[in-house]
Amino acid sequence: MRIVDVCAFYSPCGGGISTYIDAKFRCVRELGHELIVIAPAEREEVTEISPGAILVGVAAPTMPFDRRYRYFHSAERLHRELDRWHPDHVECSSPWSSASAVARWRGGATRSLFMHSDPMAAYAYRWFGSLSRSFVDSLFSRFWDHMRFLGRSFDILVSPSSQLAQRLRGRGLGNVATVPLGVDEGFSQANRDEDLRATLLWGLGLPPSATLLLSVGRISPEKRPRMIIDAVRQASGSRRLGLLMIGDGPMRQKLERLAGRGPVRLYPHTHDRRLLARTVASCDALVHGCEAETFGLVVAEALASGTPVIVPDRGGAFEQMKPGQGLSYTSGSTAALARAIGQFADLQPAALHVPESLSKPRRIHDHFRELLAFYQALAGGPIAPA
Repeated sequence: MRIVDVCAFYSPCGGGISTYIDAKFRCVRELGHELIVIAPAEREEVTEISPGAILVGVAAPTMPFDRRYRYFHSAERLHRELDRWHPDHVECSSPWSSASAVARWRGGATRSLFMHSDPMAAYAYRWFGSLSRSFVDSLFSRFWDHMRFLGRSFDILVSPSSQLAQRLRGRGLGNVATVPLGVDEGFSQANRDEDLRATLLWGLGLPPSATLLLSVGRISPEKRPRMIIDAVRQASGSRRLGLLMIGDGPMRQKLERLAGRGPVRLYPHTHDRRLLARTVASCDALVHGCEAETFGLVVAEALASGTPVIVPDRGGAFEQMKPGQGLSYTSGSTAALARAIGQFADLQPAALHVPESLSKPRRIHDHFRELLAFYQALAGGPIAPA
């Protein structure tokens, strides 16, 4: 089966989508299929990642609000690429213009829209946080009209979380399936390194007895990095707390100025997955600020590493957390997050680790096996053996 993934938010600079695509290239081939990823790029190019795994770059302009990313600006250009690769199935990873282009393509392949993002939660619900979500939905009725058009145009809409799937169904989209993501095999409790933990705390000017917190992700408003920094400062008081923040994004320069006034250290996004796995396992807790996650991959990676999480009470990150794996707080509230951080720090050292019985995650191969089974069934052929 040949799958073409029209991936609007793939970037060589990294990010959650890029991590997902890297894993997808590996797993799809192991499951006996071909994968061609079409992504906006600086120039036209075709790169063979491995036999049957191809990255196609389509020359595209940069986004005005984050120049690390680009966007498809021509539906005709996308249609030519789809015609060129003759897919059995087309997956689209963004509900915006690329999805509209795929919906209007005249090819005969089956189609899916994978909801890697939740635009309403990331923007509208956050902007109008004091209003009910149903009222905000009515203000953005044109968005939901667009989503219903996509629902009619695609064979299936895939959601990584049941919460988002329920909201989509509640707005009139019937063909929605929930397929949770999974974690790379490299994340486990075996990666915990007490020497690395002590070194990271020393870099923050703190002793090994302090609490080491971690935040990983794109540094942009919907991830609420400013709220995390402010909450850590509020929780500090007489407690010794330190925060590592790993990532890049449009708010980075602003946060670097803020970080200079407290026990906070910013590190750039890293492509070294082994180092990231060691760091996640060696910190005392992962602090997550975004309630708009459709899954929250870094939260799953932390839980697989035996690291407790502190997450908002809405969204895909909260959906993953089970009793004994961490704490939740009222989403969007700095004060509530500060209280949760303080509560966690006061539990030390009893709450340092998630018990091994609770840190057996769904793996990324399980995700792709289930996803490709859906696509194979849509295309009408037998499911390829794992």
